Amino acid sequence: MRILLKHVIDCDADAAWRALHSPHAVAELYGPFLTMKPLAPSPLPTRWEPGTDAAVQLNVAGLSTGRQFLHLTDRYVAETDGEVRILRDSGIPLTGPLALLDVWDHQMAVSPAPGDPGRTLWRERLVIGGRAAPALWPALWAVWQWRAGRIRALAPSWAAD
Repeated sequence: MRILLKHVIDCDADAAWRALHSPHAVAELYGPFLTMKPLAPSPLPTRWEPGTDAAVQLNVAGLSTGRQFLHLTDRYVAETDGEVRILRDSGIPLTGPLALLDVWDHQMAVSPAPGDPGRTLWRERLVIGGRAAPALWPALWAVWQWRAGRIRALAPSWAAD
């Protein structure tokens, strides 16, 4: 099952790419309701590098929603309108309701917006699978729609970061 997002945001592709690699910026996409904390005693890094593995605790209103293992990789694809940069999280939920999923493949792509290189075309794809996927899809779809609004709202601040 898939959830897809595609919209243009108000920052350049370089700023969006930096935000995707910032644990703080990514955590803000879900805030203030959902928080992300590292499982390791050290704080989250200021930047996720390609090949990063991290385990995080997710909480909603202070209550645990589970732990997630993140495995982040970067990929670059040349297109006619410019380079597309893709961050992929192929980790897996470890505990909580999302751990009922067998497949978690989340890819976020940024590229200059066609005709407006000062803005970014943001594309996102979440693929989930397993017996629980049909039951979890509606809630994840709703979270992703809310997340899209957060991306659009926060993107102008990324240019200044």
